[in-house]
Amino acid sequence: MKLLLVEDNRELSTWLTKLLTQSGYAVEQAFSGEDAEHFLLTQVYDAILLDLTLPGIKGQTLLKNLRAKHNEVPVLIISALDTLSDVIENLNLGADDYIAKPFDIQELEARLRSLLRRSKGKASPVISCGTLNYDSNAKIFNAHGKDLSFTPREHAILEALIRNAHTTVSKKDLTDSLFTLEDTVSPKALEIYIVRLRKKIEHSGAQIITLRGLGYMLTYETQS
Repeated sequence: MKLLLVEDNRELSTWLTKLLTQSGYAVEQAFSGEDAEHFLLTQVYDAILLDLTLPGIKGQTLLKNLRAKHNEVPVLIISALDTLSDVIENLNLGADDYIAKPFDIQELEARLRSLLRRSKGKASPVISCGTLNYDSNAKIFNAHGKDLSFTPREHAILEALIRNAHTTVSKKDLTDSLFTLEDTVSPKALEIYIVRLRKKIEHSGAQIITLRGLGYMLTYETQS
């Protein structure tokens, strides 16, 4: 899952990026509203963490511009402006959730997971494809009651596929949604990860299908 963190406090941004990266997210850092708008011209994100008191283009203006362009990316406000009127105003502008500074990182991650589930139309934290299950809270895959082990990139790719199970995901969308501009993956490397994943999930009933010229789909084998 790829996030855009818009926060001008570089120390806080670096700390958040480190913790969120350890939790399996790909995080792009923007230190101003202008930086954020530049990224949004070419990149697609699963969610935006947005501070309000930014230099240049303010967080509220960035949020208004997003919604005016009918960009429905989930937005979680992170701000020291925490009065009830502040919260209501920004939710009315189109924010999806609001957390006040200072905050607990566990609460932030819980709100973010909930936000991402809602954006995918899923209420339960557990996503399944065949007997392959993914607990999005614990970030653990299992099949037949046994936990499965993956490298961070394998995990990220499989998570993206299971969140879009039975739907074709193009190679470009897959890499764009998983990796930052500084952490790119070549098409050949992606193919290698897919081969490894197929072997690791082969007993789960789930399978990754290659649709030539289109991309990949995670689905499950039906019994004849």
